[in-house]
Amino acid sequence: MTPKYLHLEMRGNIAVVRLARPAKRNALGDALIVALRDLFENLPSETKSAVLCGEGDHFCAGLDLSELKERDASQGMHHSRMWHAALERVQYGPVPVIAALQGAVVGGGLELASACHIRVADESAFYALPEGSRGIFVGGGGAVRIPRLIGAARMTDMMLTGRVYNAQDGERIGIAQYLVPAGQAFDKALELAGRVAENAPLTNYALMHALPRIAEQPADQGFFTEALMAAVAQSAPEAKRRVKDFLDGKARKVQKS
Repeated sequence: MTPKYLHLEMRGNIAVVRLARPAKRNALGDALIVALRDLFENLPSETKSAVLCGEGDHFCAGLDLSELKERDASQGMHHSRMWHAALERVQYGPVPVIAALQGAVVGGGLELASACHIRVADESAFYALPEGSRGIFVGGGGAVRIPRLIGAARMTDMMLTGRVYNAQDGERIGIAQYLVPAGQAFDKALELAGRVAENAPLTNYALMHALPRIAEQPADQGFFTEALMAAVAQSAPEAKRRVKDFLDGKARKVQKS
């Protein structure tokens, strides 16, 4: 596996990051995971948002089992932590990431998707965690991120029984926030990335970095952190300009969709 299986294309200020291993359903090997980490650590400076997608009929079918090696406990732990570091750069990187999902979103592919901030699925998408039937356990952060999306009971069911969710049920339980017709996930994700790129950068950063931490804090600590973040965000020159534009009638008003 070499970084050639990961492509970056800039569309204005939107980074399109594409898993490009369609013959393997974009399965993840160590080199590709390291390449993801390095890419999200070094996005072009003009990047305001990103779209993460897969080439071909599938987003990502998970870990490339041909790379699965016998490891002792120490080696296995360090291998898992390497995945954690890479996916953390997706979740806690410099810009919001919108995932465009189609076909298989399985195992490590679901772990990767759960590290993104918005998930758009088309009607071909399906979700599974087959690690349970293979005698292994999730190791890319899924045990933390996936229950926060769908609850621990649903994740337990998926791993114990091999349950597969289709696109409609995946949206219903909260894996994806958007469901679109087959073949339209990328276009919708790109549209959303364009909207996100128009936001004030500090607000986007607060939503990525502060909001998930506030959600995990006790209420009194969360209120305090929120107050600090609100004060910092509204003090930025960009925020002051945007508020002034709204008061002057120059900004778009919220419309019923």
